[in-house]
This record gives sequence, C-alpha cells and structure tokens, in this order.
Amino acid sequence: MARDQETRFKFGENWSSFLQLLNTSRIEEAEMSLKKALGQSDLNGLRFLDIGSGSGLFSLAARRLGSQVHSFDYDLQSVACTQRLKDQFFPQDKHWVVEQGSVLDMPYLKALGEFDILYSWGVLHHTGSMKQAFENISQMVKSGGYLFISIYNDQGDASRRWAWVKKTYNQSGTFIRWLLTIYTLFRQWTFTFIRDLLKTGNPFKSWRDYANHTRGMSAYYDLVDWVGGYPFEVAKPEEVFEFFKKKSFSLLFLKTCAGGVGCNEFIFQKEKN
Repeated sequence: MARDQETRFKFGENWSSFLQLLNTSRIEEAEMSLKKALGQSDLNGLRFLDIGSGSGLFSLAARRLGSQVHSFDYDLQSVACTQRLKDQFFPQDKHWVVEQGSVLDMPYLKALGEFDILYSWGVLHHTGSMKQAFENISQMVKSGGYLFISIYNDQGDASRRWAWVKKTYNQSGTFIRWLLTIYTLFRQWTFTFIRDLLKTGNPFKSWRDYANHTRGMSAYYDLVDWVGGYPFEVAKPEEVFEFFKKKSFSLLFLKTCAGGVGCNEFIFQKEKN
C-alpha cells in the first residue's frame, strides 16, 4: 500500500493550485456546461453525486443550480479543496455534504443511496480498478437519472508509453518532473500553437481561451493532471458503451478524441423502470 501511495499522483495538490485561478467566469462556465448537457435551466430538487470532486468546482456549480450535492474524493487534499469552496460559498449548508471516500468501497456507496445525477469526470481511470468502479457506480443512478463520465482513450502502445511517463513522473524528483511536463507540453500543444499563430497571429490564443471551452478548467493544471495522473487506465469508446448498455443505460452524448490523446466523454441516462 505504501508503494502505491508513492506512485499515486497528488491530485489535490494540483487542484489546490488551480483554485487560485477560480473566478466568477470559470464558475459560470461550469454551470453552463451542466445546463447545456442536461437541457435544463436549473437542477432544483435533484440529488447530485460528485465522485472524485477534485477542486470542488462542479459540486459548487451543481449546488448553485439548486441540487442537493454529495461530494467525495479519495484524495484528502482534494476533499479539503471541495470543503474550502463549500465554506466560501455555502457555509453551514445542509444540502451540500463533503466527505473522504472511495468509489471502490461498496458498503460506503450503498449507504449513500441513489442519485438523479452522478458526475465523475476524468476520475474512474485513476482508481486502479476502473471496471470495478464502473460496476459500482452503475448501481447508484436512479431510474431515469443521468451519468456523466469521461475516460482516457485506449491508444494501444501509445497508452502504455504514457503509463510509463506518468509512473516515472510520480517516482522522480523536481527536475525530471519538469522535463516530463515540458515534453508533454510540446507533444500536446505544439500543433495548436502553430495553428493559432498562422490563423490569428497569437500562438497562445487557445491556451488563453481554454477555460471558455473546457468547463472553466485551466490548460496548465489540466496538463499537469495529464502528465502526473497515475494510476492510469484506458478504454475504447465502444467498451464503455457496451458495459453501460448491459446495465440498462442509454447513450445520450458521446465525444471522442478521434483515436488521439485525451478522454472520451459520455453522458448516459438510466432506463426508466
């Protein structure tokens, strides 16, 4: 177990730094992404479960939209980040609960009950047991409820190379981590920098506008999350679809990364009884 902790990325440390950038615009972008995905102007009266709450941004967005929110994360510093947002925006609010917990802990999950919206964006592939996490969450969505997940795309050999990069990052000192971050920056952003330079004259346009197109997130902290994010598992889009289809979920939305680096995004709805 100690060895596992040595190679596990400190997600909460990254989210704590991200919160320094949090402003009204980013919060509103997060809210808009939820409203657009659900086709609803608010979430009044709905139970919202944020598994792997991270910074707490989407728990905050859901609460501001009127839902009853339950947030949990395995990483204690991530729990602290979410709690910080709750204390800042909804102090003493009984309709927003923040806890430490694991999506692999079935007794804990059963005690939470079922939810209208289960949100776990870019989380389940970091548990070390992704398929078990799929199985567990499939039992937590109410009839007619919604499931939001994004899962790293399976690129075959390329994914195995990225797994090595991520594990090495977490086992190394500051200098090696810096080198791997620069390597990842060039691998993921060089084409975009060149395209933006030729198209707009500003090579950093997409980087600067990132929050407006990615639910209020940060290009830099998402980059660090990518290079360090370990444990690391992947799945092909059809594998995720087939798994949840067997669990009586219908696919409402799918956005793939066209076989490239990144996450495939899914919104499912559980069939009504």
